[in-house]
Amino acid sequence: MDAVFKALADPTRRDLLDALFVQDGQTLTALEERVPMTRFGVMKHLKILEEAGLVVSRKRGRERLHFLNPVPIRLIHDRWVSKYAEPWAAALTELKSDLEDTS
Repeated sequence: MDAVFKALADPTRRDLLDALFVQDGQTLTALEERVPMTRFGVMKHLKILEEAGLVVSRKRGRERLHFLNPVPIRLIHDRWVSKYAEPWAAALTELKSDLEDTS
């Protein structure tokens, strides 16, 4: 679980996860276009995400496709947000979004 928190702590890695959420199964080249860094920088971030189990990659011909694995995030949610606290957490999250959208 520590590896998941470490992986989620970096904004670039969260951006990569968001990109995979929007379109799963992207190549390194496609992901590289989304962040202002070198190919090797993106590869390092993807390695940390893979080690945390948040990204799974599969080889297809000469390409390696990267897929989002939301299970570790769900496990954190299940552990830290109980079924009793979930309605309160959801309400607070909605309130936060509403307040931020008014800018």
